[in-house]
Amino acid sequence: MPPVTVLILAPKLPDGAGHLEAFLDAARTALAEHHRRRFLAAGAAHAVIRREPPDSTPFGARLQRLAGELLAGVGPAGLVVLGAGSIPLADARDLADFVAAAAAATPGALANHRYSADAIAIARADLVLPGLPPALDSDNALPRWLAEGAGVQVADLRRRRHLAMDVDSPLDALLLADTHVGPVLPMLDVADAEPVRQAMAALQAVAADPGGELLLAGRVSSADLAWVERNTRSRTRAWIEERGMRTASAGTLVGRPNRRPVRSVLGELLECDGPGALGCIVASMADGALIDSRVLMAHRFGAAERGWPAPEDRFASDLLLADRVQDPWLAELTASAAKSHVPVMLGAHALVGPGVRNVLGMRRASGGHA
Repeated sequence: MPPVTVLILAPKLPDGAGHLEAFLDAARTALAEHHRRRFLAAGAAHAVIRREPPDSTPFGARLQRLAGELLAGVGPAGLVVLGAGSIPLADARDLADFVAAAAAATPGALANHRYSADAIAIARADLVLPGLPPALDSDNALPRWLAEGAGVQVADLRRRRHLAMDVDSPLDALLLADTHVGPVLPMLDVADAEPVRQAMAALQAVAADPGGELLLAGRVSSADLAWVERNTRSRTRAWIEERGMRTASAGTLVGRPNRRPVRSVLGELLECDGPGALGCIVASMADGALIDSRVLMAHRFGAAERGWPAPEDRFASDLLLADRVQDPWLAELTASAAKSHVPVMLGAHALVGPGVRNVLGMRRASGGHA
């Protein structure tokens, strides 16, 4: 079988990075080493951590260069590519499945989720990746290009919902650490974590209340929505918006561009009433909410992350630290969530996705409603 190399991408910490960016970098660094050791134990021939500069190089160009360096002279070869913050809950069977898929003798691929990949195994990467468009802007879109652009059969492990968890924000690391699930990661300062821990406790109380109503807004999957309905006693309201937001960019490269920009119903309400109205809007609809703020940012600033508020601002917003957010729009949104009469949490995809189990304390209760 072709040998398998595992490439773990870990962006370098930019100059002048803030306190929360440095924390996230430390968490991802620990997770990258965790992945390196465990992929070798799962049968990979090599596992390499690459610290890449946080510049404007598109993902496609970066992967082409790195794959060329790592696979030069090897002959037939398989490659597993993942970000350092990806699949923190993967077990030995999951990693072995990725390695086995990459070791196949004919081209093929296996992703944790084909519509939003954080980890992907590519068999015969030596044949497949030379045709990768340099302009591909994210790993999330790689399976779509493989299937539609390169004609490679792509399978996925979407039914293993734990593989959708990733560490994109200090909040995600906190969700893992507070529930003692997954690898050991650094701990946030108590003061940084306290506001969001209070919100989590209040949301757990809402979820346990048969008279309560819980709102999930953003890139919510049917699997995670079903979990919430099965394992909470509260009623559930869901606004599902912009699933596949990160993979849409690949459409242009395969001749099927997106028909419209990112749009959000909640974003439209905030356009009318201002970001400071978030708390009132939520309180009129539910007794607590988990909101994917990246969808709101994409609605407000465009789909390209480089146009969003700075990472340090986004991470402070996730922790409800409004006084540490510099961007005026995001600061007002965060303050409204933090001061709301009902508990509101803001975050990235994991918050309303696989991380919802951690937010709600992984309780199992009966009597949930749709």
